[in-house]
Amino acid sequence: MFSRREFLPVAAASAVSTALVAGRAAAAIPEAASAKDAMTQPPLAPHTGPDYNPVVTLNGWTLPWRMNGDWKEFHLVAEPVVRELAPGMNGYLWGYNGQSPGPTIEAVEGDKVRIFVTNRLPEHTAVHWHGQRL
Repeated sequence: MFSRREFLPVAAASAVSTALVAGRAAAAIPEAASAKDAMTQPPLAPHTGPDYNPVVTLNGWTLPWRMNGDWKEFHLVAEPVVRELAPGMNGYLWGYNGQSPGPTIEAVEGDKVRIFVTNRLPEHTAVHWHGQRL
């Protein structure tokens, strides 16, 4: 059994050695990537023009649109959705146009796009646009 006088130097030495090892490990962690400006990476494809391969959304669907002059118009409705997550287990979710996850919005570089969003949720909402360079 250690006495208090024997325990304190051993505990202090252990704390110092742990701090030294942790400091060396932390020094080996690479720095986080940072950017000098707010630009996003340019899209890899298509390089020019509207030629593209349609998106395949697993377990999802593409939002229909209508042309209004030169503008491709989409309508999104944010609303509560009930979805069966497992047999007999319903999830009460927030989604778009009766689905969760919401639909895929397809547009190609050069398209003029207008998206109308109607909020039927019980709270205010904001849309996070995945894959869109706005």
